Amino acid sequence: MTAVNEGTYAGSGVQAEYRTCRFTGLKIERNAEILIRVNAVAAVVFLAWGGLLGLLVALTRWPAIQLLDAELFYLVLTGHGANVLVFWIIFFEVAVLYFAAAVLLNTRLAAPKFAWLGFALMIVGALMANYAVLRGDSSVMFTSYPPMMASHWFYLSLILFAVGALVAVCCFFATLVVAKEEGTYEGSVPLVTFGAITAAIIAVFTIASGAIILIPTWLWSLGLISEIDSLMYKLVWWGFGHSSQQINVSAHVAIWYAIAAMVLGAKPLSEKVSRMAFFMYILFLQLASAHHLLAEPGLSETWKIVNTSYMMYLAVLGSMIHGLTVPGAIEAAQRRNGYTRGAFEWLTKAPWGNPAFSGMFMSLVMFGFIGGITGVILGTEQLNILMHNTLYVPGHFHGTVVAGTTLAFMAATYILVPLFFGRDIVWPTLAKWQPYLFGIGAGGISLFMMGAGTLGVSRRHWDLALTDAVHAFEYPPAAYLMMALNGIFGVLASIGGALFVIIVVASILFGRKLDGPDAKLTFPLHDRSRESVATYGSHATLKLPGTIILVAIFFTAFVLYYFVNWMYLSELWLLR
Repeated sequence: MTAVNEGTYAGSGVQAEYRTCRFTGLKIERNAEILIRVNAVAAVVFLAWGGLLGLLVALTRWPAIQLLDAELFYLVLTGHGANVLVFWIIFFEVAVLYFAAAVLLNTRLAAPKFAWLGFALMIVGALMANYAVLRGDSSVMFTSYPPMMASHWFYLSLILFAVGALVAVCCFFATLVVAKEEGTYEGSVPLVTFGAITAAIIAVFTIASGAIILIPTWLWSLGLISEIDSLMYKLVWWGFGHSSQQINVSAHVAIWYAIAAMVLGAKPLSEKVSRMAFFMYILFLQLASAHHLLAEPGLSETWKIVNTSYMMYLAVLGSMIHGLTVPGAIEAAQRRNGYTRGAFEWLTKAPWGNPAFSGMFMSLVMFGFIGGITGVILGTEQLNILMHNTLYVPGHFHGTVVAGTTLAFMAATYILVPLFFGRDIVWPTLAKWQPYLFGIGAGGISLFMMGAGTLGVSRRHWDLALTDAVHAFEYPPAAYLMMALNGIFGVLASIGGALFVIIVVASILFGRKLDGPDAKLTFPLHDRSRESVATYGSHATLKLPGTIILVAIFFTAFVLYYFVNWMYLSELWLLR
């Protein structure tokens, strides 16, 4: 695909093997490339396994099928949460961190032996966690609230995985230092790297929170500590459990900018404004963890109000800025590329047949309209009472983590495979349809789970009919319809996810080699991809009527949905 060179990085005296990608012009060091590959492959493997478990969960919650019994359901649900919320996403994020540091900054990966140590710890931790769950004595679900106790192997596995992830984050920071000292880039780091730095900083806070609570919980499972206070556990654990999703937000927003740059040649409308939005994530985003604790009587109202209003809204403002600047950058690039007619030619003539672009744009839209709006609703103390501990909560984070993060990571993979494995994407027609199948399926799962949650369906009970309840209880008939539709869209998302795994694996193993002088990508990158993704700079100011209309539609939907939920609350409280 490209020539391989042996060279010395300026100012370091360190010999390193690197190559220059002829599709992007990016300089790729060998150690960084291999570690990006292995972390990405591990991510896809755990996505495949976690997705299969998720299909079993959806088929069990489908009243007409109810595939699993209670014992197996909670076992499968625990495995599903660990594999897709932790292992798949963090392995992929490590690959993104190495790409954003070593590749975009034109430098070598610092301390590759430590990077391999981090990868080994993560692999051991992930495999050990699955072993502990499949043994049948760790069915405590993702939250693992005491007094439920899992096997000590389960807690130890998460600790090992967290330590490995922390090692990887440290290697990322060390690579930034190497790049700065050796002068491998000019000026400020590119925006995508800045987004990755944001994700890494939040990761340190997240991993520290996990260590603070998981280590004593592990000792408790060994009998060395007599008890774990449940409220204390929840308070500290959500600093890990929810903040880990804030790593995802920072990472997938960085990927939005990267894909827009590499496919369309897009630059941010304003580097400074986009960076400020990322900086607001660092300061405020993890405070959204509080929305899981708004029904806890042991926490003060002052704490709840401060966390879920004044502070959290500043994080929401950061996301709203990205919600304007990402489509704005795309519109500006498309208009610069010649699509200037009307308000929306830039959008209708966008490369919708390129799975990298279509997956990215659907991720942007669904994360904003489904995950973002509902996140603000859940984070409002008064409104939270309507859907706390109902299926609305997993419906919301399927809108953020699945329709948002997972779809964005899938989209990025269609670029990473040709660049880092030297193979073209196979079965381009299937590849074009895959993001739509998965995206529509994930969006449907989210919407129908939130619909069922609005009707009061319990978040954690395996049987919608509550056949084992002491006192008879019936949910509204519409709840059964919602869960049936959730099952149907779960199957659709599973088909899309399976297609993704098959296409990626087949491309890596059997895709057309891109090593010839005339080799071309099936899904091409923009001529200015390197300039756009790896350098500091902004677009010239342009009129962006299409983006303004889209933002106006978003705010209208936001206000209407916010009003509807306050109306529901007034009916619940019977205010006069």
